Amino acid sequence: MTIRFGLLAFPGVQQLDLTAPYEVFASMEEAEVHLVWKDTVPVISATKLVLQPTTTFAGCPQLDVICVPGGVGVNALLEDEEVLSFVRMQAGQARFVTSVCTGALVLGAAGLLDGKKATTHWNARDFLADFGAVQTPERVVRDGNLFTAGGVTAGIDFGLTIVAALRGEKEAEAVQLSLEYAPMPPFNSGTPEDASADVLAATRQRLAGSRAARQAIIARLPLARNSAG
Repeated sequence: MTIRFGLLAFPGVQQLDLTAPYEVFASMEEAEVHLVWKDTVPVISATKLVLQPTTTFAGCPQLDVICVPGGVGVNALLEDEEVLSFVRMQAGQARFVTSVCTGALVLGAAGLLDGKKATTHWNARDFLADFGAVQTPERVVRDGNLFTAGGVTAGIDFGLTIVAALRGEKEAEAVQLSLEYAPMPPFNSGTPEDASADVLAATRQRLAGSRAARQAIIARLPLARNSAG
């Protein structure tokens, strides 16, 4: 039976948040993968890669797996009721409700994280509590039918986890082998715990602008449980 996947493709998406799980999903047997947005006009990712949505909110079929990637463009989605309504509607019937990186915050803004274990990019993980989620610092976290992944490259691990949940470990292993996914990074700086203090400080500074803007948005969201009320 064909499994329908849908990933939000929005302006300012972090392209690897989207393309990493897309590649894994599309490599699974009997998979139908949609890039979903308000219209089918090409969107420009955070790193300027142009992506082509394949269907609209109105034309999207009911998905078995809905996935919200992250990126700087997430900030606008947190207050976009058209997006949040679509996510809630699809989540109501989807087999799995999922996110990669800061896409988890969109699930939170849609009211889908309350009381759930979840993860996201390390630089945004503390925001999860604002949506009633239980911060869980793992690369991929499952709570019932909710799957959330850490930052960016965790989308590959996440994708394989989803394939295994849908079709079993042998299919996931076959996809992993076909993609030759056997990571051996040249540096050991992939987490805040592993990075040196100066690299961590410089990276926090690099991400500070987007984080500050996101923090201000979350502070005014009606669902958010923060000091601003």
